[in-house]
Amino acid sequence: MAATASIYNFDIELSDIDRQVYESLHLRVARHPSESEHFLLVRVLAYCLEYQEGIAFGHGLAEPDEPALAVRDLTGALRAWIEVGMPDAPRLHKASKASPRVVVYAHKDPAQLARQLTGERIHRAEAVELYGLGREFLDAFAEHLERRVAFALTVTERELYLEIDGVTLTSRVERVAIPAPTS
Repeated sequence: MAATASIYNFDIELSDIDRQVYESLHLRVARHPSESEHFLLVRVLAYCLEYQEGIAFGHGLAEPDEPALAVRDLTGALRAWIEVGMPDAPRLHKASKASPRVVVYAHKDPAQLARQLTGERIHRAEAVELYGLGREFLDAFAEHLERRVAFALTVTERELYLEIDGVTLTSRVERVAIPAPTS
């Protein structure tokens, strides 16, 4: 018998001062049994950090050719391909050809991912946005993970302030460049 996904409900008060986005979000997110807590939490945080009209979660493992998150305009055209985790170069190459904007939120060390991608064939590699969050932040956030989670997330100058269960967790959203290939 195949393992089934677990459903998590997130009630989020988002205040993204950097982008002037203030929303109450109610997300129902499926977690596949093979998905780590950190991966799930980074998916939810990426949704918040990229929140705009037309954003949606992908179908996950059911549709491996889709991004983790996508932003589409009213015509259905892809405006942003958002990956979570540690995607390989062929996946990012495909994403860069399919979308004008490609963003990756690493759930592990983003510098390691950048090194792995160095010199690989990726269309418009210099335009790929690669971000990482603090490991301690994700560890602390995971301690509060339950099937129903409520938190407030404030973003200012790419610094996250997450208030959950009377505790405030902080992390910087660090951008990491993919090094240009050496000639």
